[in-house]
Amino acid sequence: MVNDIVSDMLTRIRNANLVKAQSVLVPRTKLTVSISEILKQEGFIQSFEDRDISVKGQKYINKYLVLVLKYKGPKQKPYITALKRISKPGLRVYVNQTRIPRVLGGIGMAILSTSKGLMTDRQARINKVGGEVLCYLW
Repeated sequence: MVNDIVSDMLTRIRNANLVKAQSVLVPRTKLTVSISEILKQEGFIQSFEDRDISVKGQKYINKYLVLVLKYKGPKQKPYITALKRISKPGLRVYVNQTRIPRVLGGIGMAILSTSKGLMTDRQARINKVGGEVLCYLW
């Protein structure tokens, strides 16, 4: 069982990018669905969909998200260059509205968990809310 769902999701995406996989399976939770929506809105992934997978001999069905990754050019360079987990279960990182970080001078983005839901650093600045910095992405 995975304790850190966000870290697991980021690692699966990172590994899929390294082998240039077209899609990746991620366990479905409200948090992973919200992160996937943000990645799709910002153009880092092509699409995502729900998939129920049952293992032979088990009574229950595992729910997964299938993320379809985006690549550019003939060399299949991934749109996601790097993913970095910031707030971890052992050390939470919170910021207020005035200290929201800019990733690579605004080229990248930070995903924040706020009282108004998950949002990017740009959306958090517009809404003037702070929260927990989940990860950086560029």
